[in-house]
Amino acid sequence: MKLHDRYGRQVTYLRVSITDRCNLRCFYCLPRGCGVRALPGRLDLDELAAVVRVGVGLGIGKIRITGGEPLLDPGVVDFVRTVSRFEGITDLALSTNGTLLAEHAAALKAAGLGRVNVSLDSLRPAVFRAVSGRDDLDRVVAGIDAAREAGLAPLKINVVVMRGVNDDELPAMLDFAAAHGAQMRFIEYMPLGMAQRWASSYVSRAEILERIHHYLAAEPARHQSGDTATYYALRAGGEVGLISPVSCRFCDRCNRLRLTSDGKLRPCLTADGEIDLNDALRPQVSARAIAECFRAATAGRPARGSYADATEDGIASRTRAMSSIGG
Repeated sequence: MKLHDRYGRQVTYLRVSITDRCNLRCFYCLPRGCGVRALPGRLDLDELAAVVRVGVGLGIGKIRITGGEPLLDPGVVDFVRTVSRFEGITDLALSTNGTLLAEHAAALKAAGLGRVNVSLDSLRPAVFRAVSGRDDLDRVVAGIDAAREAGLAPLKINVVVMRGVNDDELPAMLDFAAAHGAQMRFIEYMPLGMAQRWASSYVSRAEILERIHHYLAAEPARHQSGDTATYYALRAGGEVGLISPVSCRFCDRCNRLRLTSDGKLRPCLTADGEIDLNDALRPQVSARAIAECFRAATAGRPARGSYADATEDGIASRTRAMSSIGG
């Protein structure tokens, strides 16, 4: 039985957070000085894999492994190897900050990973350090190169666009992506949870397009099935993706659930409602009970996310940092 919510949308995509730990402290995700603590009661990777297996049996074909930073988990390659063998998966990807990717890219590819998305919010070392808290720009670039060499494709680079921080780097980012055989994706800043305090960082899709309009070809934008980005053709070839959860909500196309590392299924990124899987996994795994949790989470998906205006307070999800949700 496939997973359809009450609005007719089919769930075919599961984002799996295998850890809430991260070695960076990007202020929009895991803000410094906010007292974020590691989640208690984290699932082990075998339990997470059991949930993924049931989800795939219910028609989920796209799996994205996330964190925190997933490459901090020493079992990540084995997890990829296990999950890649589940019949029915059509797209197995991983999101990473890239700092550990150079060491893992080849092993991840050999284990069955298809592709990676790498976060890179600035090409300027001082800005990278200000956003992330670390001087790791060179390591991220090395990770991007290693992923390309390993054949993890399509390789996508995600940039959260922030006013007064990196919004003047967008053309340079497009040049960088082209030089490294990657596709650039610009993401609107999401004032979610603790990151609401920096809501003034928000830059709309319209502004982003204005800043890169000389790079765009005179072709209509397009949506890709199962993707929240809108893609625009580039004059030099290829495309740039824009993800606009605030100004151009894509709730009508949303096809995803999120599995947190402490065993919760989230029907929506912006709402605090969750379905607890722990009773379905402990003291023993019950595939039937896990399937019921998937159905309950799907039934609980709202018609629209609860983003407020980017300049106002009021985002619904306040209890978790982005790092503990999995993005």
